[in-house]
Amino acid sequence: MQITKFPKKIITFLKEVKIEMGKVNWPAKREVFKNTLIVLGVSLALAIFLGGLDFLFTNLLNKLIL
Repeated sequence: MQITKFPKKIITFLKEVKIEMGKVNWPAKREVFKNTLIVLGVSLALAIFLGGLDFLFTNLLNKLIL
């Protein structure tokens, strides 16, 4: 690729990006909020579950080894 064509290719790329971004079906604010709460809830539940397993196995190993 010639260096003189590089700026023109960048401009063409950015114009195409703008066109494609206009075609994107963006979710509504309410849907984003709902999905965010679902992700946070699942993450919290998984953290509690894994923390409980860690606590359980730590206590079991301490009783068996010590």
